Amino acid sequence: MMSPEDFRRIALSFPGAEEGSHMGAVDFRVGGRIFATLASVKLGYGNLMLTPALQADFCGERPDVFLPIHGGWGHMGMTHIRLANADEDTLAGALHTAWKRRIQLNQAASGKKARPRPT
Repeated sequence: MMSPEDFRRIALSFPGAEEGSHMGAVDFRVGGRIFATLASVKLGYGNLMLTPALQADFCGERPDVFLPIHGGWGHMGMTHIRLANADEDTLAGALHTAWKRRIQLNQAASGKKARPRPT
């Protein structure tokens, strides 16, 4: 059983991770961009920014722990993790996946910006 404090501790253990706030909810960022939040903590969830494919993998392997966030956000890969059902390894692995995805997106975005525009 994991707690919001465990979620925070693990999220902040990754290189470059920082705690922030978005619309009144605690979030975790790397390179200024969100990879996880505690926006649904009152419902017992942490939130992970995944891809739809990663979400399907996580939910398929552990439907007792992971579920898509309702609506459009969920269709884009945003995923709840049930803190009460998660163990340390599962939470750490899921947060690491979300952090790593955000690092990759940040690198891709900075590479695009660094390219000169055609004339």
